[in-house]
Amino acid sequence: MRPIFFTLRNLIRSKIVIGVIVVLVLGAVYFLFIRHSGTAYQFIGVTRGSIVETVSVTGNTTPEQSVSLAFGSSGIVSHTYSSLGKQVHAGQVLAEQNMSDLVAQLHNAQAGLTIAEQNTSTSKNNLANVTAEQNTLVANAYNTLLNSSLSAEAVGDNSGYDAPTVSGTYTCSQEGSYNLKTYNSTGGISLSYSGLEGGAFLLTDIPRPLGKCGIYLSFDKTKTLQAGAEFNITIPNKNAINYNLNNNNYQLALKTQDKAIADAEANAGTADSSLLADAKIAQAQASVDSVTAKIKDAQIIAPISGTVTQFDAKVGQLASPNMSLVSIMSKDGYEVDAGVAETDIGKIVLGDTATMTLDAFPNETFAGVVFYVAPAETNREGVITYLVKISFDKIDARLKSGLTANVAIETKHKDGVLILPQYAILQNDQGTFVETLENNKVKQNSVTLGITDQKGNVEVVSGVTEGEQVLNIGLKTQ
Repeated sequence: MRPIFFTLRNLIRSKIVIGVIVVLVLGAVYFLFIRHSGTAYQFIGVTRGSIVETVSVTGNTTPEQSVSLAFGSSGIVSHTYSSLGKQVHAGQVLAEQNMSDLVAQLHNAQAGLTIAEQNTSTSKNNLANVTAEQNTLVANAYNTLLNSSLSAEAVGDNSGYDAPTVSGTYTCSQEGSYNLKTYNSTGGISLSYSGLEGGAFLLTDIPRPLGKCGIYLSFDKTKTLQAGAEFNITIPNKNAINYNLNNNNYQLALKTQDKAIADAEANAGTADSSLLADAKIAQAQASVDSVTAKIKDAQIIAPISGTVTQFDAKVGQLASPNMSLVSIMSKDGYEVDAGVAETDIGKIVLGDTATMTLDAFPNETFAGVVFYVAPAETNREGVITYLVKISFDKIDARLKSGLTANVAIETKHKDGVLILPQYAILQNDQGTFVETLENNKVKQNSVTLGITDQKGNVEVVSGVTEGEQVLNIGLKTQ
C-alpha cells in the first residue's frame, strides 16, 4: 500500500506545479501584451479584384402593350365578334353598333363622289356621265334594299330553335334565299346551305362566310345550338322594319335616274367650269370621309394582336363613347416598371444590365436590360421617383401582369482595382482615411474612394497598396 500512496502524492504535486506554471505564463502574457501595449489590434488586407456597383429597386411586371377600347359614338350594340380570353389580331372587328343607316349614307356619299368626279368630263360626254352616275345611284339603292336587316328565320315548326347570327353585307345582285339546315358532325353541329349558293361548314361563335357574297354566319355560345333545325335567309328581307324605306329609296332612285338622263339629253353641250367641278369633287370626297369616320366610330377594332382581358360589349346595349368595353393585352411579352429614387437615377443609363427575382418564382433569377428612363419625375405624396422600364431577355410563358420584381441594375463594373470592406474605412471633416500600425503606433492614411457594391466592399482609388494591412476598425471578418 505504501508505494501506491507515494505515487498518488507525487501525481498531486505534479499537477500543482503545472498549474503554477500556467498562471505564470498567463501573467507574463498579460504583462507583455496587454499591460504594456494597452490595445489588441485586428488587421485586414487590401486585395485586388472586381467590383460591381448596382442600384436595387422594386417594381412590377406589366405587359409590353395593353389598350382599352370604346366606341367612338353612341349607339346600340348590334354584333359582337369576340369574348373574354380570346386571341385577336390587329385590325379585327370586335364589336359594332347598328350601322344600316350609315352604310346607306356611305353608298350615297360614294355615289355623290362618283357624280362629282364624272362631272369633270366635257359636255360631249355629259349624257354618258349622267347615265353612269345614275346607274351607280340606282345600283347603290338596290344594294341597300337587298341588305334590309338580313336575318335567319325559322322554317315551319322550327320556331323553337335558336337561329344563327347573320352579319356582313350582301354584295351580289341576285334576289332569292339561302336555305340553312343544321346537322351533327364530327366536330359538333354543322350547317349546310343551298339556294343562292351552296356549301357546308362547322357552325361556331366565329363568323364564317356563307358563300362568296359577303354574308357571314355565327352562333352565340350563350344560346342552344341543335341539329335538325331549318332556317331561311331571304334577300331582300321584306319583313325587315327598314324594307319599306329602302324600297321607297330605290323607287325614287329609278325615277331620279329617268329625269336626270332626260335633263342631260336636253342640256347637252353645257358644263360647269373646271374650278366648280373641282370644288364639287372635294365636297363629295369630304362627305365620303365623314361617313367613313362615323362607321369606324361605330366599330371597336383591335389595334394590336393579343389576348382579350375585358369584354363587356353586349348585343342590345346602349354604348357611349366614354364607356370602356374591351381591353387587349399584347402577347409580345412583359417588362418591369420600377421607380428609382432621385439619388440613384443619375447612375442609370439605357442599356444597363439587370438581374431580377420574382416573388412568384423563388430561387430563380431573370436577366434584363434597361430600355427606358423617364425624363420627368413622378411625385407621389412628396416622394420623387423616376420611372425605369426593364425588358426581359427571354419571353417566359409563366409571367403575368402585376408580379412583384426585385431588381438589381448594374451601373458600373471595374476589374483589377484595390478593394477594402467599408468597415475598414473612417471618415471625418478632413475626409476619408484608413489606419495602419507603424512602430506600434496607429497612423492615419488618407484614401480616395471609388464605387461601392451591395456586399459592403468599396474601391480604393489611392492611399493604399495591394496586400497592405490596415486596422479592422469595424472588428468584422470578411
